[in-house]
Amino acid sequence: MSNRTSESTNAALNAERNFKSSIEEAYDYIENFDLLETITNVGNDEVFTPRRVCEMMLDSLPRDVWSNPDYKWLNPCSKNGVFEREIALRLDEGLQDIIPDMEKRRKHILQDMIYSIALTRFTANVARRTVYYCMEANRKCDGLKDPVDGHFVNGFAIGNGTWFDTAEGNILTPNAEHIIGRNGKCEFCRIAKDSQYLDRNQRENYAYEFIHTKDEDLLMHLQDRFFKGERNMKFDIIIGNPPYQLADGGAGASSMPIYNLFVEKSIYLKPKFISMIIPSRWMTGGKGLDDFRANMLSMRNFRVLHDFANPKQCFPANDIKGGVCYFVWDRDYDGKCKIFLYQDNDKIINSTRFLQYENEDIFIRDERVISIIEKVKSNFFVSFSTIVSPQKPYGFRGDIFKSPLKYNLPEMSDKPIKGGYKIYGLYESKRSIRYIPKDYPIPKKEYIDGFKLFMARNSGSGIYGEQLSEGIIANKDDLCTETYVVIGLFNLQNEVVNCQKYIKTKFFRAMLGIRKQDQGAAKEVYRFVPLQDFTQNSDIDWQGSIKEIDKQLFDKYGLDDKEREFIEQNIQEMV
Repeated sequence: MSNRTSESTNAALNAERNFKSSIEEAYDYIENFDLLETITNVGNDEVFTPRRVCEMMLDSLPRDVWSNPDYKWLNPCSKNGVFEREIALRLDEGLQDIIPDMEKRRKHILQDMIYSIALTRFTANVARRTVYYCMEANRKCDGLKDPVDGHFVNGFAIGNGTWFDTAEGNILTPNAEHIIGRNGKCEFCRIAKDSQYLDRNQRENYAYEFIHTKDEDLLMHLQDRFFKGERNMKFDIIIGNPPYQLADGGAGASSMPIYNLFVEKSIYLKPKFISMIIPSRWMTGGKGLDDFRANMLSMRNFRVLHDFANPKQCFPANDIKGGVCYFVWDRDYDGKCKIFLYQDNDKIINSTRFLQYENEDIFIRDERVISIIEKVKSNFFVSFSTIVSPQKPYGFRGDIFKSPLKYNLPEMSDKPIKGGYKIYGLYESKRSIRYIPKDYPIPKKEYIDGFKLFMARNSGSGIYGEQLSEGIIANKDDLCTETYVVIGLFNLQNEVVNCQKYIKTKFFRAMLGIRKQDQGAAKEVYRFVPLQDFTQNSDIDWQGSIKEIDKQLFDKYGLDDKEREFIEQNIQEMV
C-alpha cells in the first residue's frame, strides 16, 4: 500500500500491524478501564471476554493456525468482537509471507476467514464496531467533516465500505426464534414460555441462533447464512465465550445452563479445533449437565485444559461459582490432556492425564488428591453420603415461611407451640425458625425420629478447602426446609456432636472439596467422604481437638507426609 492515501481511506488500512483506529489508539487507557467491559458486564448470563483472556485462549491453539490462509474461523456467540479482532491481528502477522500485500491480506482475513454470529442485535453492533470500525460493514465515507476538529462525522467501515456487500459483513445479527413445545418450554434452550426473556416489549428475544437449529440442519444453515448455500464450505476453528445460563427466576447454579449446548453443537460440526471458555461446574455437577459431563469425560480429543478455581483470575467483575475453564478440542487428536490448575497464590498445578479417572463420573481437578482417594477407598470404604438426605428432606420448599398457602399448607407460627415441631429455614435471606403443631400435614416424615445435623445445602463458593457454614444440631422434633440437608439419624446426641467435629476437620473438607465446586452441598457432593463410627466404640477419639482428630484420620488412612502437607496447606481451619 502506498504511503499516501486519500482522505476517504479507512484509517485502519494505514496501520503497519495493529489496525490502528481511534479505539486502538486509546487502548493503553482502555486496558485499565475497558470501555467494552463497562458497557457489557451486566451479569452472568453473558460474560464478556477481557482481551487478556482472549489472548490466553488464542495462545493455546497450535502455532501453525496463524499461517494457514484457508482456515475459516467461527465465533458462534460474539459479544464485543474481541475474539474476531485479536484473531485478525494475529493472522495479519502470520500471513505476511503468504500474502505480502497488506491491503489484500487484511481484506482476505476479514472477508474470507473470520465469521461470527452475535448473541443479540446490540452485541452485533458492538462487535462490528470493534472489528470493522463501523456498525455498518459496507458504509463508505460521505466526506462530511466536523468543522471544529476535522473528523469525519458519520464514519466509515474498514476498506471504506468496499470489502462487504452488506451492512452485516461476516458478523451476523441473530435470526432465530424460540420454538415453544407442548410442555410450555423452548425445544432448544428449554426456556419457559412466560420467561422474562420472551417479553415482547423488549428488543431482544435471546434465541441464540447457533443453538436454535437442529443438529442435522446446522451445517446447511451456516452455509446458507455465510456462503450463499455453497455446500462444500465448512468451519475449521470454532472459538468463543458462550452465554452461561438462562437466569430465569433462579440464581447461580440453580439457573438453566446453556453453555453446554454451544459446546455440543460445535463438536457436532467436527471442525479441526474448538476452544471455548465455560464455567467449571460441569466437572462435578450442575443442573442438567450429567450427560454433557459424561460425554466430555469420555472424549480423548482434548489437547489442553486450563482450569481457574477462582473465576476472578479471568473475569474480575463476575462471580462465577465454581470457577471457569477453557480448552482446546482437536478433532484428530486421541490422547491425554495437558491440564493446568491455577491457584490463588499464582501457583499452577500441571498434569497430563485423561479427563476421566477410572470410572468416576466427575472430573478430578487436582491430580494430587487421586492418591488420597485411592487410600481412603481401600480402607473398608462406606460413603458419608449414605447418611445425607436428598433435597427437601421434609418436603418443605425454601420459601415455605413466606408463602405456605402457595403449597396448600396452613400458616406457620413464629412462636413456640407446646408439644409441636420446630422448623429451621430462611426468611428474607436470614436463618429463621417457625413452629407447627404435631398434626400439621408434613409432606415427608422419614427424618423426624432421631437426632440429626442440619447442614446448609448451599454453602461457600466452591473454592477448594473453604470453610463451611456452621451446622445446626437438631433434636428429634426439629425439622427443616430445603435450605438444609439432614445428616443422620443418630440415636444419641453426642453422636451428632462427634459428627459435627468430623465435618470441621481438614480431612473431611479435603474429601468433600473434590466434588464440591460451587456453593451446592447436596447429597452427592459427600460421596468421596468416608463414613466414620461416631459412637463411643469408634476407632477415632472424638474427645480430642479438631487438630488431634485430623491426625488420627491421617494415620487411619495411611497418608504420607506429602499428602498430609497438601491437606494442611490447602484446607482452611474451622474452629
